[in-house]
Amino acid sequence: MKDITYDVRVYRTEVYKGKKATTYYVRWKVGKQPWRKPFRNAAQADTYRGEIQAAARKGEAFSLLTGEPVSWNRTERPDMSWYGFACKFVDMKGKSASAKYRQDIARALMAATPAMLSGGRGKPADLVLRTAMRRWGFNTKQRDEVSGEVADALRWLSANTRPVSAPADDAVLVRTLLDTATSRLDGKPAATSTILRNKTILQNALDYAVELKLLPGNPLKGIKWKAPKTSHEVDRRSVVNHAQARALLAAVEAQEPSGKRLVAFFALMYYAGLRPEEVVNLRDHNVTLPPLVLNEETGEWEESGEWGELRFAKAAPFAGREWTDDGTLREERALKHRADGHTRPVPIPPVLVRILRAHLAAPYGRAADDRLFSGVRGGELPSITYRRVWAKARHDALTPAEAASPLARRVYDLRHACVSTWLNAGVPPTQVAEWAGHSVEVLLRIYAKCIVGQDEAAKRRIADALKEDAE
Repeated sequence: MKDITYDVRVYRTEVYKGKKATTYYVRWKVGKQPWRKPFRNAAQADTYRGEIQAAARKGEAFSLLTGEPVSWNRTERPDMSWYGFACKFVDMKGKSASAKYRQDIARALMAATPAMLSGGRGKPADLVLRTAMRRWGFNTKQRDEVSGEVADALRWLSANTRPVSAPADDAVLVRTLLDTATSRLDGKPAATSTILRNKTILQNALDYAVELKLLPGNPLKGIKWKAPKTSHEVDRRSVVNHAQARALLAAVEAQEPSGKRLVAFFALMYYAGLRPEEVVNLRDHNVTLPPLVLNEETGEWEESGEWGELRFAKAAPFAGREWTDDGTLREERALKHRADGHTRPVPIPPVLVRILRAHLAAPYGRAADDRLFSGVRGGELPSITYRRVWAKARHDALTPAEAASPLARRVYDLRHACVSTWLNAGVPPTQVAEWAGHSVEVLLRIYAKCIVGQDEAAKRRIADALKEDAE
């Protein structure tokens, strides 16, 4: 059976002397899961601890779900601590989650946990606790590698978080838990995207507690909560025009030592609408360029002016070695909004054909693993490298007013500029959605404010219709 183990350790009873009463906590560990049960007097705690210890010495099987010997078969079970439950939830979700989503889960649980602390005696510094939770406690891969200050912090959390069942009959605690999970460290609301993400993860975690029968129902579902308004539309102020894009690419090329090797990197986003993680993972076999043509007058091979094509099936978002299964900085995944194995074609306009051909002909045009882009010293292209180059290019190519505005503030804004160009050129949304890797619905919602001229065209049609009616 997967839900039992014989690996049991029983610890010394912990005594907590509060202002009104003294509580005796029996503590033990089943597999990797810590458990604790409170008692009001020492005799009850000693009896229960002795029963647990006797069952372990007899070699009885213990349930991973209840923490007690399987032979007891009790309907009542000791409460799992919030920290212990959070670790169990992380382990369950992490099996199939992407590396970036594992990070999101860790951050959400880290944000929520302060609301579930049961005591302050011996509490480590807040920064130490947050770091210990985010990087180790709520990371299945790293949890068993802790030592020193981090190990002490996680032990303190294990012994000083409330039972996961505590919110069941405490509406105030439920509200506090939700508010804490969706707030910044200074108590102010977090960014809208963070609020929505953390709330969803917290609700999923409590659903899992219900599944394990640690809660009778999800208490969050009884809380009246208004989701913050959010807009997924692209800010038109962030979209560069063609002259600004060319100036930015020229500013990139002028930088040493990374500039020349990154011109094609940024050009792929501006002219082909790729996401940064898609460009990072682009390989030689993904690129099809039109053949050169022979100029009979000069005897030289020249560009034909024809279009090329990109076709690829993988992206490589940055996650960090501690979150990926194989210890690499990036995790190869299927394309966004595409099933595994599906490819996405993207046209390469002649201007990008020239840039790519020049890049491939350069000494840095291909990395050892056939990727088109690598770091200055070889290996994977670090995101900090291209972000730093882009920041300097904005400073060099834009006016002070433009540099202070949202214009191309993020590298990703080059993709927005490309998709906006396609739409404004009159390319059907279905075709743009295919090239950009969106659904048509999402495409039109995101780029609604970037399609210029539609309002004037609509007014002309209305005026024409009214004129016809008058006649």
